[in-house]
Amino acid sequence: MKSSQSFFDEFDYYITPSELIEFNYCKRFTYYMKCLNVPQFEENRFKVQKGKEIHSKKENENKQYLRKKLGVIDKKINVDLYSEKYKIKGIVDEVLTLSDNTMAPLDYKFAKFDDVLYKTYKNQMLMYSIMIEEMYNCKVNKCFLVYTRSSNLIKEFNVEEKELKKLKKDIRDYFKVMKGYFPKATSSKARCIDCCYRNICIK
Repeated sequence: MKSSQSFFDEFDYYITPSELIEFNYCKRFTYYMKCLNVPQFEENRFKVQKGKEIHSKKENENKQYLRKKLGVIDKKINVDLYSEKYKIKGIVDEVLTLSDNTMAPLDYKFAKFDDVLYKTYKNQMLMYSIMIEEMYNCKVNKCFLVYTRSSNLIKEFNVEEKELKKLKKDIRDYFKVMKGYFPKATSSKARCIDCCYRNICIK
């Protein structure tokens, strides 16, 4: 598939999946950190570091391997993605080309599958799907997650238009906060207990 004419502007601001996940967890967090530039202090977590090791290992192991049971006929590894239209960016473990002439993101998770497809994972993959469609001018109908702590179990889910619509609204709301809009506090007060901004946040 050929890439579209979209281009990455290095001087512009692009939202990453992790930033949008933080935003959906608590919009005030983004306001204090991104809009007011109040620093947060957080130690590196084992799970994050382990996840990076898993990604690096899989990149070296799977360069030539195609998942033919999934209908994969080609793939790209460790791909930098972006959308000029929505101002989002990210790095996905694999971009798959499927036998039906569609494409799909595949990402490894250092996690066990516990019968729940978490919204954070889903939104991350939906962001990848938006970027793939724009960069390669190719339809994305499905996404794949590999759970490395469940013997590399692969879970597939479809890209739904109503979920994309909600995600695009979240992206617009993010940039609204970046411009100075003061959002409502999270309705889940349990999230405030260990928040680094709890002492300055106006309830």
